[in-house]
Amino acid sequence: MFAKFGTGLAVRLRGTSGISLIELIVTLTILAILASVVMPMAQMTARRSKELELRRNLRTMRTAIDDYKKAWDKMPAGPNKADTDSGYPKDLQTLIDGKDFGDLKAGKQKFLRRKIYDPFNPPESASDEQWGWELRSYKDKPDSSKWGGEDVFDVYSKSEGTAIDGSKYKDW
Repeated sequence: MFAKFGTGLAVRLRGTSGISLIELIVTLTILAILASVVMPMAQMTARRSKELELRRNLRTMRTAIDDYKKAWDKMPAGPNKADTDSGYPKDLQTLIDGKDFGDLKAGKQKFLRRKIYDPFNPPESASDEQWGWELRSYKDKPDSSKWGGEDVFDVYSKSEGTAIDGSKYKDW
C-alpha cells in the first residue's frame, strides 16, 4: 500500500483506494451503538440534576418560611404581631422584602436574596406571585391541592412527573 522513500516519507501507491464500504459500515455501526448508550445516560444525568435542584430549592424555600416563623415567634407582643394569626408570611415576596420584627439590632430581616423557582415548572411570566410553586396555608389540610390564601405555610412542586425513585415530585 505504501512505498517508503529515503527521506522517511510514505506515499500512497497508485491503484489503492481509501476505506472500503465494509470498514465504513462497521465504523458507523460502532458509533451508533455508542450513541445509543450515551444518549439515555445523558438524559438521566440531566433529569437527576433537575431533581437535585428541586430538592435544594424546596429546602431553601422551606427553611426561609421556617426562619420567618421563628423570627415572628420571638417578636415581642405589640401592634406588629397582629398582622397575621399564624406567624407565617402572607406571600412569597415577603421573604425577599423582609419584615421588621421589632428587634432593634436586626432591623428589617430578609429571608431570601432572590426568587427561587421550581425547575420542573418555571413561572410563565415574571409577574407570577407563586414563582411556579403550589402553596399551602397554615389552615389548609396537609394533602390540600388548593391554597387558602391566608399565609404561606408550605411550598411544593406543580409537576405531575415521577422521580427516578418512583415518587411524585408534588409529594416531596
